Amino acid sequence: MPVVLSCQNISKSFAARPLFQNISFGIDENERIGLIGPNGAGKSTLLKIVSGLIDPDSGALSVRKNARVGYLAQQDVFDEDTVEGVLEGAIRSSGIDPAERVLEINMMLGRLGFTDGSQQVQTLSGGWRKRLALARELLREPDVLLLDEPTNHLDIEGVEWLESMLKSAPFASLTISHDRYFLESVANRIIELNPAYSEGFLTAAGSYTDFLQAREDYLAAQAHKEHALAGQVKKEIEWLRRGPQARTTKANYRIKEAGRLIGELAETRYRNNVGTSAGIDFDSSGRKTRELMVAKNIRKDMGGRTLFEHVDLTLSPGTRLAIIGPNGRGKTTMLRALLGDVDVDAGTVKRADSLRVVFFDQNRAHLDQSVSLKDALCPNGETVLYRGASMHVTGWAKRFLFRSDQLQVPVSAFSGGEQARIVIAQLMLQPADVLILDEPTNDLDIPALEVLEESLLGFPGALILVTHDRYLMDRVATDIVSINGDGTTNMFASLAQWEGFRAQKEADTKQKPNSKTAVPGVDRGARLSSSERKELKGMEQAIESAELAVTELEASLTSPAVASDPVKLSQTWDAIEPAKALVAQLYARWEALERRQG
Repeated sequence: MPVVLSCQNISKSFAARPLFQNISFGIDENERIGLIGPNGAGKSTLLKIVSGLIDPDSGALSVRKNARVGYLAQQDVFDEDTVEGVLEGAIRSSGIDPAERVLEINMMLGRLGFTDGSQQVQTLSGGWRKRLALARELLREPDVLLLDEPTNHLDIEGVEWLESMLKSAPFASLTISHDRYFLESVANRIIELNPAYSEGFLTAAGSYTDFLQAREDYLAAQAHKEHALAGQVKKEIEWLRRGPQARTTKANYRIKEAGRLIGELAETRYRNNVGTSAGIDFDSSGRKTRELMVAKNIRKDMGGRTLFEHVDLTLSPGTRLAIIGPNGRGKTTMLRALLGDVDVDAGTVKRADSLRVVFFDQNRAHLDQSVSLKDALCPNGETVLYRGASMHVTGWAKRFLFRSDQLQVPVSAFSGGEQARIVIAQLMLQPADVLILDEPTNDLDIPALEVLEESLLGFPGALILVTHDRYLMDRVATDIVSINGDGTTNMFASLAQWEGFRAQKEADTKQKPNSKTAVPGVDRGARLSSSERKELKGMEQAIESAELAVTELEASLTSPAVASDPVKLSQTWDAIEPAKALVAQLYARWEALERRQG
């Protein structure tokens, strides 16, 4: 497979600390690479180097002649005010005829679900901003698309749409993601950037599951190597301790070899221990009250529409409730209504007396970016009180994978995943009856996600969770409430049950063929009935009409009324394939009827 882009011995350091050294890999045509690794390993920095935004300290980047490299950053920045303006800016210098530009922009808006190109960018939710940023890159027709945590802020439907798009895309992609279901669905190769590996990274062809097996094999081999080295070093140390007289007949190289083995053992032990996960473990108050929070027939309206209504919930110790639904349709509002931050428009929310609630805000609005890590983790003195025991701030920081030399670093200097760990560290100091987490998985690396899952499974209080991480939801949730976007809600016992309900709903809403266009099967053994003879007589006319319908649909794509309306354009585009399929069915039916007529 031809290589579109390659990195040779790429290295990058910040201050005196190397992020990664001598990283080499290539990206082939149509390859879909998932890039993973612990927070702070340098994934986003590597992506910026590959995109050409920053230079490596050493090494070289090679891009095939005329190849276009697209880049989707974690933070979406737009210079234009409107949705159409953003897309117009993406292809303004492309040389495309202005009329064709309008058509391409509206087709892209329709593909990604935008209904109003004049909408102000500042009014878009995080998920729609991500879609717009992606649309901007797709219009530029990249040969390689680099994506940095693209599933952050997308709802589940948006994540599944992105999966489908990348799997069928005519370009290669390199995607940083910690969404394990996403990686399993999309990637045909995984690269993990991690100092636990001797080369600084590990690459494996295949799905995420295939990578896990390859990583297990590598780490097992490395553990075996450590054991073997330890045995060799023990023997050499015993020899060295015999004294000069015993060593007079030994070559000097053996002394040097012993030093080399000791150094190699130390390095191997370091790599084997570098993958330690954050110690996430929320503290429960231990309260036994059965009804911690009860919502009865609650409704919330906003902006002239109903977000949800007729919702009944009872949260008891051990309840783990997930709230799912499209972006901007009321998930966070429901959280805040249960929390008491917003009033419901109907129904009641009853909370147990002196209820202790811990809330994780996806925007991390209460995290002071100007203070040091030490003050964020321990604002008063040098120790924290966790589960009745004192712990020095250095040890508390280490629990969340921060080094002691980072304690005076300002919070603003840390990555998104590291800041998420800081917020979790703050929340863990607060005993809770109810734990409310709004998108806690954004920016967390996979080891931290796994530890978070175990902590939530072991939390004895009640949990309310909003997340697009299907793996975590599938593992943790005991109940799921779905906000459907039209004011209705449904309750489910599992993610699989919700997915089945949604699939059935989509199937039910598909247009069913009417009696005029239905193409019945053929009974090859029977003679033509009178109705079939009549059908055969009119078949040529039916085919001409069906072909004319296809022609008219294709022609309408360029008509001003359709081309200027993203919704009509998308509907027309979607109607073309079924119309072509009907033509093919009619031809097949005609041939079968003629065969039976003899």
